[in-house]
Amino acid sequence: MKAWEFSSMEQCVNFYHDQAQEGWCNATWDKILCWPPTAPAMVSRLPCPPLKGVDPSQIAERKCTIGGHWEGRNLEESLQGGWTNYTPCLIPEIRILMDKLYAKSKEDAQLKLQVAEVSRVIETVGLSLSLASVTASLAIFSYFRSLRNNRTRMHFNLFVAMVIQLMVRLTLYIDQYITRQTQERTHGIDNTPVLCEGFYVLMEYARTAMFLWMFIEGHYLNSMLTNAVFTDRPNHKIYNLIGWGLPMVMTAVWAAVTAVMHTGSQCWWGYNLTPYFWILEGPRLTVIITNFLFLLNILRVLITKLQASVSSEAQQVKKAVRAAIVLLPLLGITNSLQMVHSPLEGNIVEFATWSFVTTFLTSFQGFFVALLYCFLNNEVRSTIAKCLANCYTQRILLRRPTAHSVNGITQSRDTGAEGESLAVYRDVVIESEDPGVRTTTV
Repeated sequence: MKAWEFSSMEQCVNFYHDQAQEGWCNATWDKILCWPPTAPAMVSRLPCPPLKGVDPSQIAERKCTIGGHWEGRNLEESLQGGWTNYTPCLIPEIRILMDKLYAKSKEDAQLKLQVAEVSRVIETVGLSLSLASVTASLAIFSYFRSLRNNRTRMHFNLFVAMVIQLMVRLTLYIDQYITRQTQERTHGIDNTPVLCEGFYVLMEYARTAMFLWMFIEGHYLNSMLTNAVFTDRPNHKIYNLIGWGLPMVMTAVWAAVTAVMHTGSQCWWGYNLTPYFWILEGPRLTVIITNFLFLLNILRVLITKLQASVSSEAQQVKKAVRAAIVLLPLLGITNSLQMVHSPLEGNIVEFATWSFVTTFLTSFQGFFVALLYCFLNNEVRSTIAKCLANCYTQRILLRRPTAHSVNGITQSRDTGAEGESLAVYRDVVIESEDPGVRTTTV
């Protein structure tokens, strides 16, 4: 039986019962490895367990004192059964992370770990709400034909990428919670080779696709507002190639490099801390910077047009700010915070602020995008209201036994959705009170 396969102190002690000797350190289980009885003044060594962030080829150590007791780093640890040195087991990226976490004190590190746990709860809630919202938006865009145009077609692809990423991430989080909460070692996605890597590859592919569809959204909007001649007939084959094909190539290259180079840890744990991850993060950061430039250019055009209107300066500023807020989640600019290294070496207030703000903005991004570009969109609300009114009318007619004809009842149909997108990006830009001037509203 291997040292990491034990699940309790009793099991460990019973296994080495015949080897126990008086004056030696007793067999002990430190919740990770089962250590055999060891002679005084000797160092016991065992292979590192095959866990995430751990290199199984390295060696963990535990020292037995001259008095026959397991040695600890302080008196408290010695009285509680000693201390195991797992530092050599950690892969370099995790070792650097742990050094930063414990740079100040153990108490400070524990507080930061508690902040991380709260952040995970916030993230899970945000991801769940985002998944429900984006899925509902996809259903609305799929059901109502009047909403099918160039603009919503791009929204649809972006939402599909979001749904895939959200589903995979939530599945992994739930699996991690189940496998890590149980006392016995249970098998799941989190600790099953090949399966866990497959989930990570799918998640990173969907995330990369999401970023590239955000780039397509930004490019389309920027072209509509700044180009003097715009046909409003984008080449969807090119968009699909960029949005779905290019991420496939990028993810395949990253996965191949990671599989070859990042072999020291189970399930590629800590892959996001390796330099190879920039094969994906580099293009994503480029998308964020490009979309930020698009946003600045859009605001420049908008402010220029607003200055030509009769509205007051305060109203102009307000409309420009609202436009920026509306576009931030769609263009993915809020994701830039997630690419900044966490301030583990800073004080607890700095770390907590960064952790909560970053977690909130990234996990609730899908909810905000669905809210602004579907649920609060005037065209969508009008279409749904029309549908509900028609359903209500039909129910009334069915309840009338004397009704002989419904020829006088007609249903209105929105046939201009496709053509209107040439003049205005209706999610963001609508006609203002002054003819010929476009202003921005939520």
